[in-house]
Amino acid sequence: MLHAWCAANPPFRGPNWACGQEAAFRALHLALGLALLEADGDPPAGARQFLSLHARRISATRAYARAQDNNHPVSEAAGLLVIGLLLRDSRMARRAAQDLAQEVARLVAPDGAFAQPSPRYHRLLLDTLALAAWIARRYGLELPPVIAARAAAATRWLHRLADPDTGALPRTGHCDGSVLADLAVREAADARGSIERSARLFCDATAGVRDDPGCAWLGLDTPPASLGIEDAWISEGWRGWQAEGARGLLRTGVPLRFRPAQCDLLHFDLWDGARNLLRDGGTGLYNPGPEGAHWPAALWETRGHNTIAFDDAEQMPRVGRFLLARWPRTRLVPDGAALRDQAGRRHERRVRVGGRVWTIEDRVAGSFATLALRWRLLPGPWRLAPDGVQGPAARIVVTADAPLSIALRPGLESIAYGSVSAAPVLEARAAAPVSRLVTTVLLPPA
Repeated sequence: MLHAWCAANPPFRGPNWACGQEAAFRALHLALGLALLEADGDPPAGARQFLSLHARRISATRAYARAQDNNHPVSEAAGLLVIGLLLRDSRMARRAAQDLAQEVARLVAPDGAFAQPSPRYHRLLLDTLALAAWIARRYGLELPPVIAARAAAATRWLHRLADPDTGALPRTGHCDGSVLADLAVREAADARGSIERSARLFCDATAGVRDDPGCAWLGLDTPPASLGIEDAWISEGWRGWQAEGARGLLRTGVPLRFRPAQCDLLHFDLWDGARNLLRDGGTGLYNPGPEGAHWPAALWETRGHNTIAFDDAEQMPRVGRFLLARWPRTRLVPDGAALRDQAGRRHERRVRVGGRVWTIEDRVAGSFATLALRWRLLPGPWRLAPDGVQGPAARIVVTADAPLSIALRPGLESIAYGSVSAAPVLEARAAAPVSRLVTTVLLPPA
């Protein structure tokens, strides 16, 4: 199979050689496969040449990868690390380990938040670090301590967000559906195996999946300790809450040390158990064809998120496919966060939870003619009411200190990369002067 792939993909030619990260992933998967087959001794000549070519490809664009401030520099350093180990090139392995440590220290905060504001790419980060650490352990290489420390914090961070019954993650931020070294024999959207593997490797604890088959494949015993989840927490870029089976996630953007991927500041996600009641639009496609050219605008921009748009303008102007300019100034406030945009318009959002009732208070100020507050809803039989919507999943009421025009509009969402489907959107519009809106979400009894 490897010979056939090499014959069909001549070195450094074609799309499969276009990205250093893809080369790194191939090397990581090859290393994992050899290890699981107990064949990770000295590779045969063909495999050695394959790995050497991949090392050259990865090394050629390391500066480009670092400049992206996302998962690419981490994945590529991990790829070079395992290539060095398989080729018995101790110099390459040591340099790659130091490079990996520097990238992890730079891109992963001490509280576990990742530079790339995407729970699903956060999972890819954990998968990469877990696989690199496991392979390094097999070869007796001790990695710099910062890798395990930041990986442990990143594991706890993602554990807070994943649904314990399905492993589903919020769709905030970009994601192309990549899953690395998936040994859990579950659907790709189920992150429980990834979190369990990282919890055992980096936290000496279980994330509650004691029978995880992926951990069994890797020979990772189940520790007696279990990861816990706080009722309220704050990290770089985010804050969250949980109460009586429901979880809330606020995209604070505090601080904006790394570039935001979407116009999603102050977006709020609400989950009631496995039901993502208030939800993000998702990604769609990075390179949509003519028939899907509207997806990025509908999903990535302000209208694709649960936040406020002033005068139907974007939070930030887009200057490239993945590049936004004129970032708002952001700050934390009690129970929430606030922003001030390029035009001086201000939005402050506070979240309060009491039992099965969630209250989201929005205060606004500055020069604007109109605003639109949007809540992207779980698809279902919602009924419009004068003050919101009613459905089996919840009753949602929106009030303000000015007259509101409330409508239930058709929208789009991307459940998985490359797909798009219909989703309802609750939209509340008001004309200035308006300074305060309150959304109350009443969940049914647990």
